[in-house]
Amino acid sequence: MNLAPQVETAELSDTDLDTVSGGQAGGSSAGVGAAAGLYAEVGPLSVAAGLGAGASPQGVAADLNFNAAALH
Repeated sequence: MNLAPQVETAELSDTDLDTVSGGQAGGSSAGVGAAAGLYAEVGPLSVAAGLGAGASPQGVAADLNFNAAALH
């Protein structure tokens, strides 16, 4: 008896994926985008951060991420 969940997969073209995800700013949709990141290790501490933003005729998107971890 297999109790593992069953997942159906499908293959998407790049065009279909752009439609689902909103596409990439700066691509064929005549948008602009920018991204920046930082990674640092100080003693036993590791810190990473990133910032991204994009604008296209479809709208504006931005993201920010931060991660900190103690190294062993």
